Amino acid sequence: MALLNEYSDPPLPAANAELETVLAAWHQATVRLERTHEMLRAEVHRLTNELEVKNRELARKNRLADLGQMASHVAHEVRNHLVPVTLYLSLLRRRIGEDRGAVDIADKIAAAFTALDAVVHDLLHFTSDQEPRRSRFPLGRVVEEVCASLAPQLGAQSIRVVLDMGGEPRVWADESMVRRGVLNLMLNAVDAMPDGGSLVVTTSASEAGVELEIADTGPGLSDDARRRAFEPFFSTKCGGTGLGLAIVHRIAEVHGGTVSAMNCPEGGAAVTLRFSDPIAMEAAA
Repeated sequence: MALLNEYSDPPLPAANAELETVLAAWHQATVRLERTHEMLRAEVHRLTNELEVKNRELARKNRLADLGQMASHVAHEVRNHLVPVTLYLSLLRRRIGEDRGAVDIADKIAAAFTALDAVVHDLLHFTSDQEPRRSRFPLGRVVEEVCASLAPQLGAQSIRVVLDMGGEPRVWADESMVRRGVLNLMLNAVDAMPDGGSLVVTTSASEAGVELEIADTGPGLSDDARRRAFEPFFSTKCGGTGLGLAIVHRIAEVHGGTVSAMNCPEGGAAVTLRFSDPIAMEAAA
């Protein structure tokens, strides 16, 4: 009987050690599974949020596409009617001759039609799907030409222009589009300084691309205005169309670049237009 007990009873220390090893392995596996589960939950949460953002962006783009088609149609119709009305106004002005009061009224109507035509032009430009016709040109030359065209307005508002054309960078882009973008940025800065100030235009080049920054000494941008600056039809100006910076965003987009707005530490706001990797694009041309 003693011999039977000797062979039937397992050594307790060895059994406990095996059990502890199994439990430790089980615990480690459980911990790893819990960590994996948490990681999967976090990844699912991230992907869900990202999908929601993408869906909202897609819905926004679809709404903008529909709005763009409608705006394009309306703009064409308005322009078609503006041409004869402007002609009739010119004929009427000739007939009223020396009547200064009537001439002043006609001039005000003409100015209103000019402003309306500018709005129509912005709508047509914003809704067009025109591909850029690229060429190689110095960005500083475009900046100087735009400054020259705005000289009367800049002088009337006592705005001092400071040009810092670092390195005289050249860009591979659509010159007419870039000129329109520079004009819109400068006009936006000028509108922010009705009582005068400084308009600082800076260009720089690196292997990453070319940057154009236009800064003003106005009141700066609120958080909401900075966040929505390039949103179509958003404007902080009374009577503004909200298309100026949206057109700049579209111009940057079709060139594979970016545009951003920020407040300057010393006051005022700055908008930066970036053309990515112009050296590579020029080499491929």
